[in-house]
Amino acid sequence: MSFEFKQSDFKKLAKALGVPAKQMGNNIRFVVKPKDQQRKLALEIYPNISIGNTRGNLISVYTPTAHLQLHFCSGFVISELMNEVTFIGEDDGKMSGLIIEKEGGCSLYANVDRKILSGDFTKLGPQIMLSGIALSLTEPLLEEKKTSETKSKKNKK
Repeated sequence: MSFEFKQSDFKKLAKALGVPAKQMGNNIRFVVKPKDQQRKLALEIYPNISIGNTRGNLISVYTPTAHLQLHFCSGFVISELMNEVTFIGEDDGKMSGLIIEKEGGCSLYANVDRKILSGDFTKLGPQIMLSGIALSLTEPLLEEKKTSETKSKKNKK
């Protein structure tokens, strides 16, 4: 597992979401419920747990009408401008992003071809364009990860 959550990450997430982080056994829980809205969600981060035969980070979101999970979270990006946090997972050129809004909303984009993030959005259909734009905020994190993986491979040779 290349990405591991640190205590400082939970502090950053608490600040971005405007709610405290609470240790709940093997997970960290954030309850997002803006005072002036009907929305409410609970975000749980299970760092470095067994998922099948390997270890990874699990992100779970509970809302009154849905339960979403992102297995093998490989990082996150905080957007202060958008008031949201995007958790990402990537495998074999496909990525998934789970977006948590400070206002209590959430979105999931799964198995998105990574190539569309840096492509020309105007050439995509509107239903595809939305995922590309939403996940394009993660590009700097993905490039950073790619660079560190390349360096790691060179050091092993």
